Amino acid sequence: SCSTVQKTLHFITSPLSDEEGNFSLAYIITIHKELEMFVKLLRAIYMPQNIYCIHIDEKSPRDYKTAVQNIVNCFENIFISSKREHVVYGGFSRLQADINCMRDLVNSKVQWNYVINLCGQDFPLKTNKEIIQNLKSKWNGKNITPGILQPLHVKHRTEISYREYVHSGVPYLYPGKTRKAKPPHNLTIYFGSAYYVLTKAFVEFTLTDARAKDLLEWSRDTYSPDEHYWVTLNRLPG
Repeated sequence: SCSTVQKTLHFITSPLSDEEGNFSLAYIITIHKELEMFVKLLRAIYMPQNIYCIHIDEKSPRDYKTAVQNIVNCFENIFISSKREHVVYGGFSRLQADINCMRDLVNSKVQWNYVINLCGQDFPLKTNKEIIQNLKSKWNGKNITPGILQPLHVKHRTEISYREYVHSGVPYLYPGKTRKAKPPHNLTIYFGSAYYVLTKAFVEFTLTDARAKDLLEWSRDTYSPDEHYWVTLNRLPG
């Protein structure tokens, strides 16, 4: 029952400070296994003023999906992504899962300031207040999506077209023989982390700007596009 979930697991039910109550964060959590680990993560980052989008891999077992849904149903500010992907490691589906959650988050009533993406095996090293204070003092409206010009040893990830295959029921990516066209709008590709902290304004930009949309389409057959997509867009002038 929900009362058991909230009381036994000691979920925080009110903001711990005015500073936190006036600065909401959004979280995207992509999961596919280890229910107990997910619950521990959720409990550690949960605050009632925040909002949480959970993306469950579409190929996860039915009982796992049901269990996650039962937990989510106990909280008004946690929801399952309205569109779920069959996630393939290194594939476009991993990037699409985040974007699906972003679309849901920008349409939510919660006026969040930043979005942080996590996977089910992550765990925080800082409190909610420490995270907020770091964002406000050090970043102040900027994105955290570090990266560098694409190194030579990973250029194949965006120069060759990758295709998805299934072997013994396990999907994977494999490079084809087709060379990709240059990036749209003469964009310079940067390479960095798939994990980020992004402002709401930047998220709205990525969902609406023509350059962002065209880069997303161009990235469909690249390897691990979430490692170049956000950092490339963040380096655009302005």
